[in-house]
Amino acid sequence: MLRLRSCILTRLLSSPSSALHRLLSAAAAAADPSPAFAVEQYLVDTCGLTKPQALKASAKLSHLKSPAKPDAVLAFLADLGLSSADVAAAVAGDPQLLCADVDKTLAPVVAGLTAHGLSRAQVARLVSLGRPIFRNTSLVSNLPYYLSLFGSNENLLKLLNQSNSFLGCSLEKVVKPNVAFLQECGLGDCIFSKVQLSTPRILSTKPERLPAMVACAQGLGVPRGSPMFMHVLYAVAIIGEDKIAARVDYLKKTFRWSDAEVGNVVCRTPQLLRRSKDMLRRLSEFFISEMGLEPTYIAHRSVMLTFSLDSRLKPRYYAVKFLKQNGLVKCFPSYTIFHLTDKVFVERYICPHMEAAPYLTEDYAAACKGEVPTRFLSA
Repeated sequence: MLRLRSCILTRLLSSPSSALHRLLSAAAAAADPSPAFAVEQYLVDTCGLTKPQALKASAKLSHLKSPAKPDAVLAFLADLGLSSADVAAAVAGDPQLLCADVDKTLAPVVAGLTAHGLSRAQVARLVSLGRPIFRNTSLVSNLPYYLSLFGSNENLLKLLNQSNSFLGCSLEKVVKPNVAFLQECGLGDCIFSKVQLSTPRILSTKPERLPAMVACAQGLGVPRGSPMFMHVLYAVAIIGEDKIAARVDYLKKTFRWSDAEVGNVVCRTPQLLRRSKDMLRRLSEFFISEMGLEPTYIAHRSVMLTFSLDSRLKPRYYAVKFLKQNGLVKCFPSYTIFHLTDKVFVERYICPHMEAAPYLTEDYAAACKGEVPTRFLSA
């Protein structure tokens, strides 16, 4: 009888489906001293992310069960010379960096980049950008081509700081065909001599679309070899060939320009094609309705339209208008006030009148932040 009872108890304990087995298993699990890995808290406490950043990043790291791999990555980054702020920026930008294998991925990439002439400080700067491309070994193999294309490590890093979209494209199927086509069109110097934000978007464009983009940009009357052509091409890349004509027509109607005037404006300031319709409308209201300028006058000085309306145009206009109406300047200097550097404008129009208008400095600073004082509005 005792042997039978013992046998039954043994089977109950060993059966996974038994209630007793489940009860004992649950008790064992509850007694397990190793807590689950709190990814979100790790990102805040160890990586220096803010709580909102950690919440967003943790969604991509939910599979991590321990800090072993992230600890190894952080130690590697510290040895590379990244500061705490750099590490936080890198992890916030690319959370999966914490999952990278140090020996198989990160160390070989760093070794390859330094072998191609980047200093460890430049590599650290590249990592701090928080771009997934750093975990891709193709960055090393493609680096010599990009260095020859952009002329220097600094130019390349400047471009990567703005955008790395082209690095995710196939070098052979996308980037090189685009470069070849641009050079055939005589646009090599225009595109690559001065690295700008437009460069990545143009390089990563589908090669079959690029000829149509170039034709569209040229159709706006901007010479191919001019520095402005790059801005037009960039606008076409963003807006689309099919919408450029509508944007030009909107400019014409909003500022009441003739066909010839809008054509000249686009040639001189193609950046306007990238401004939103709402901003173009506000600029028109400011210059035509508020300042009382003629459309033709604006067309010949269209660079004014590229300045910030809220932090440059309006504050300067209100400040000088206040000075004129209070007899502190003899005549309104019109558009010239917008072209001065901030330092020169303050020295010329703010500092000389601090005694006669004690609140001028304070009011101008507030206006530059978008808080136009009543003294300016009532002037």
